[in-house]
Amino acid sequence: MIRIRTAVLSDLPAMLEIYNSAIRNLTATFDLTEQTLDERKIWFEKYGGKYPLIVAELDGEVIGYSCLNPFRDKPAYSHSTELSVYISSNHRGKGVGTALMQEILHRATELGYHTVIAGITGGNEVSVKLHKKFGFEYVGCFKEVGFKFGEWQDVHFYQLMITNKA
Repeated sequence: MIRIRTAVLSDLPAMLEIYNSAIRNLTATFDLTEQTLDERKIWFEKYGGKYPLIVAELDGEVIGYSCLNPFRDKPAYSHSTELSVYISSNHRGKGVGTALMQEILHRATELGYHTVIAGITGGNEVSVKLHKKFGFEYVGCFKEVGFKFGEWQDVHFYQLMITNKA
């Protein structure tokens, strides 16, 4: 059974491997160079409070993670957040993304966000399907904004409205 919980520092090596695998093999991230544990520790320290970082765990192994990030740095954006989800290549298609999405959206609602935004690289139909399952709607595309694996990559933006009040 998949367990979803708040990430702790000891989860970092497993999260690092998941992320570095994405860097090596996917366009889900536009990082081009694998991260070190020290770099990811700095990344990890940015989370907590208004920006939760959660993990999916199966039989004591971290198999995926999700987080909420600031959407732009100006104060008027404070009720908007950007979502990220990464899943171990060995556990995709097994409900991990759904479990993570349920919990991170629950936390976004509890934290009072008005909207959640997801940037999905063009062609990532599995991620599109996951986001649409939770009510995200396509709102636009930035064409050819990333160059990875010898090709220009588009980023499609999806948005979920959570509340109607400021």
